[in-house]
Formats: sequence, C-alpha cells, structure tokens
Amino acid sequence: MLDAYAATGMPIYYPHWSHGKRFVQHEMQYRKGMSGLAYEIVINSSPCISYVMEGNTIAMQTLVIAHAAFGHNHFFRNNYTFRDFTDPAGILDYLVFARNFIASCEDRHGVAAVENVLDAAHALMGQGVNSSPRRRRPDLKTEEARLRERRIHAEKIHNELRRTLPRGAAAPAKAPDETLVRKLLELPQENVLYFLEKNAPKLPSWQRELLRIVRLMAQYFYPQRLTKVMNEGTATFVHYTILNKLHERGQISDGAFLEFLTAHTNVIMQPAFDSGHYGGLNPYALGFAMMRDLERACLAPDEEDRIWLPDIAGSGDLMGALCDIWANFRDESFVLQYLSPKVMRDFRLFNLLDDPGEPTLLVEAIHNERGYRRIRSALARSYDLGHADPQIEVATVDLAGDRRLIIHHKVQDGGLLAEKEARSVLRHIATLWGYDVRLQEVDASGRVLKEHNASPSQ
Repeated sequence: MLDAYAATGMPIYYPHWSHGKRFVQHEMQYRKGMSGLAYEIVINSSPCISYVMEGNTIAMQTLVIAHAAFGHNHFFRNNYTFRDFTDPAGILDYLVFARNFIASCEDRHGVAAVENVLDAAHALMGQGVNSSPRRRRPDLKTEEARLRERRIHAEKIHNELRRTLPRGAAAPAKAPDETLVRKLLELPQENVLYFLEKNAPKLPSWQRELLRIVRLMAQYFYPQRLTKVMNEGTATFVHYTILNKLHERGQISDGAFLEFLTAHTNVIMQPAFDSGHYGGLNPYALGFAMMRDLERACLAPDEEDRIWLPDIAGSGDLMGALCDIWANFRDESFVLQYLSPKVMRDFRLFNLLDDPGEPTLLVEAIHNERGYRRIRSALARSYDLGHADPQIEVATVDLAGDRRLIIHHKVQDGGLLAEKEARSVLRHIATLWGYDVRLQEVDASGRVLKEHNASPSQ
C-alpha cells in the first residue's frame, strides 16, 4: 500500500525522485502512528482495478469491495467528467509506454537531464490541464504509434544537402501579424504545458514528449479534483446500502455489521471547527449526508423538500434520480443544485465574509430562510477550481523581438501569488521556453498589479 501511495495509486508509473520522497514521508508517518493506511485503492482503468489490504478482516473486505469495486467503479464509468477527460481503457498501456520511453531517455541523455525536464513539468501540472474538453479525448493506446510515426516523418523530410545550398540575399524582416500569431498559437492559452510542448523554440523532440506524458497524466487525474465530494459520497452511500441489505438478509452476522458501522462512522465523522483534526468539510461526510438526504426527499419528502428539491421530491424512483445525478454533476453544480436546508442545519453551516480591508470577520449568512441560498452558493463556489486555483494563461509572445513570453495571472478578490512560489515556477517555465518570461498579475480591468521576470539562466 505504501508503494501504491508513492506512485499516486497507479500500478505502473515512470521513475522520478519525488516518488521515493513520497514513499519515505508516508512510511515515516505510518511507523510513528501519525497516520494509517488506506483499506483500498481504486484505479480508473478498464476494467476497473481495486487493491485491498491483505490484513483487512472479512467484514472490512466486504465493505471496501462494495465501496471501491461497486461505488467508485460506477462513478468512474458514468460521470461525464471522467467520460470527457479520461481514457480508462488505455491508461495502463500508456503508463507502460511512458515508463519505457523515460527509461530510454535516461539511457541516451542521462538521468539528470531527464529529471530536470520532469521537475519543470511537474511544477506546472496544475497549469497542464484543459478545464473544458475542447479537444478530442486522447486515445492513449495509440500514443506509442503516434510517436513512432512522427519520428519516421522527421527522418523522411531531413536532407543534409539543404545545409550546403547557397543562401540568397536576406529579405527584410517583416513584423508578424499579431492577430495571426495569436490564432496560430491558440492564445490566450490556459494549458501552459500544452503551449510549451507545441511551441517552445529550443526543446528537442524527446523533451516535448516528456511534457506530453506529464500533461496527459495531469489531465487523467483532473476529474478526481472536480468530483471529490460526489465520488466519495457515492461510494460511501453504495457501501452503506449494500452492507445494510446483506445484514437484513442475514448474510453477514451482527458482529460483522457492528464492525462495519464502526468503520463507517469513523469515515463520515466531521471534526468540529475547534478540533485539532479539523481540515475543512470532510468530503465523505458531506457527500454521504447529501446522498442520504436525497434518498429521504425522494421517498418521504416534506414541504421544504418540494420547494428546494422539486425535481426529485416524492418521485419514488431513488436509483433513477441518483444515477442521473451521479452521471451529470460535479461537486460545484451538485452542491449548488442539491444542498438542502436540512443538511445545512445538520452541519450548522454559516458563511463568513473575510474582507481584507476590514479588521473583523462578518457572519454574512446563517442557516435560516434568508441565509440558505447564500450559504449554498458560497459552498458551491469553494468547490469551483476556477475560483480555488490561480487563473494562469499564456497571453502573448514577442516573436518580432526578444521572444519574451508573457503570462497573465487573473487576480480574483485581490489575491496575488506568493512571491517565492511564483518566481520558482516562473524559472521552470523559462527553462522550458528557452527565453525570458514575464508574469503579469492583472485585475479584471486589465491593470497590471505586479510583475515577475525570469530568464533561463537564473
């Protein structure tokens, strides 16, 4: 299980020093009793792969199989974010290709050269995804064939004689048309890794392929960030339903059921805000509570449900409603659509307004008739990665001059980037681009609030 932790849960992964670092961290915390190990790990492949701890009791094995092999598996197969962004049928074959390709690059170019590129690419993984499926979903099984065809094409068009042909008088350089340049380079471009892979002037082909590998892996994991509450809430609801059915039919004993309830209760525990274990809303707790609330509203609604959940209240078709929700929503839209006043009251939710210009916090909304909608909107926004993550995009390139790359950070609510982290990541971008890079932090009106600069030599 510690090995799986180190490789981000994948059975096959390319080598990198960060995986060993992650292994040592998890092992130290486990040996000191600071954290436990997962009962299972599930992989979005086709067929779905679920690893379970050998030391689990039979009751726990039943729970984790119901949780992962049924709950998570169903969500992976049916939720639109996984259908649009991932290729589960090809992921394992692609990881084998990626591992072998990186190993061959280490043999030809040296471990240090490969790790320098991977370090820069890993630093940009957060800016290496498309937030909407604008491009065709990658068919990972064809990646190796695509690379082979590209090499053959490069060999066919290469001709040494062209290097010896006399050159005529150089024509006066013409400034490139800005509109055409932006169209050809697809600017502005939110996927920084994609832009560098396609357009960095000095990168050899093997380094571009490394960027592509890291970019495709970032895209593969992106839906899991979009659906943490829904994914875990679905799996927890599924294992809860299955284990209760098994107990009702007498297929598991009272002792096994009590063991299940103990583990289940620990999973969905929501620490209080003043607890040392508090780390925000527990996605298992919130997801499971919302699934159970939808079950209640569907089968035994009250008048409040008919106002807040009109499309499912009293429908009686629980699985039909849940399957539709599991397929067509992600955390942000799920909370915005289906967080009911009852769940807000149960969790005692309220909304704080944190204005940097004020010396105190303001309780803007509580769980009452006037505050429900504000709380629901504020909580949904917290699961919107467009709000939670910095909005970075490649703005333009000075092709007629010094080839400086201009990148914009769209500042939201006055939040600037941390100086040290911004400069560190910017140096990685400059290394891959090969020329100077400037990061401008701009507000909604386009006014530049702050600038950071980096050169490949820094």
